[in-house]
Amino acid sequence: MRVLAAPGDTWGIPGPTFLGFYLLAGLVVVIGAILHRQRVLAGPSSVRKRKLGPQQVAYLNGGDQLAVWTSLGGLRGTGVVGVRADRRLAVGGPLPAGVTPLDRAVHHAANQGLYARELGRDRWVAQALDQLRQGLEQQGLALTAAQRHAARRGSYLLFGLVVLGLFRIVAGLSNNRPVGFLVVAVIPLAIASALIARVPRRTRAADRALHELRRKNVHLAPAAGPAYATYGAAGAAMGVALFGTATLWAMDPGFAEQAEIQRQALAGTGGSWVGGGGSSGSSSSCSGGSSCSGGSSCGGGGGCGGGGCGG
Repeated sequence: MRVLAAPGDTWGIPGPTFLGFYLLAGLVVVIGAILHRQRVLAGPSSVRKRKLGPQQVAYLNGGDQLAVWTSLGGLRGTGVVGVRADRRLAVGGPLPAGVTPLDRAVHHAANQGLYARELGRDRWVAQALDQLRQGLEQQGLALTAAQRHAARRGSYLLFGLVVLGLFRIVAGLSNNRPVGFLVVAVIPLAIASALIARVPRRTRAADRALHELRRKNVHLAPAAGPAYATYGAAGAAMGVALFGTATLWAMDPGFAEQAEIQRQALAGTGGSWVGGGGSSGSSSSCSGGSSCSGGSSCGGGGGCGGGGCGG
């Protein structure tokens, strides 16, 4: 049945017709955005077979800063980094064999007498962090800039629908048409757009790997009161990577206090985005002075049931 626009219909489109197509478009875009996002964030299926070092785990778990603290914790565990009375870092010996580029950079920065809080701004440390990130991106565990942009594409389309809905609402109000249902439809689309725009630094494959590592290394959590000397420098570094700088405080509170390392415990859950979105055309009625006011009646095909709650 063909619906003819009545005189005064906003943009020449009856409210129910616009609302129906708007809800359909919103539903299609939300579902498509979620499916596309899941594909982008999936990562490799064989990640559990990979060997992740403490600094790789730290970057996936907390980014650059936690990777630096993890390196510092491992170096402190081997006794090659200390802190002076003025709270600047100091070198206590040569680097052991098998260290990473980030370890070398942090050791070099400590030899320059930097404060611990300045490590992330050191040029050599920054280059080592870039190398660490690129390696994780190549493994499919960390998202590249292009992947992060791709994961947000659905939010751009949803934002466009939100803007269209807002224009329709303003036009409907200026035309004395009821817009209650359209307002209710725009709100969840705006929320879904904001949620989908939030992109984690890691893939879901990395989430699974971190979950498994926490399960296997729960004995390293500060709350478990571990004897970190028993597990060596690698164990201490993994404790920092998985459970935050609270591990450094538990391992060596004097060093952590002197180096002004912030006490931080990481949650045991993954950081992947959880959410969804949808649109709804409910929660509005034609009674009690609802949105079907402003020069338009709720009967005779002119109100919520047949004329214009979509503006």
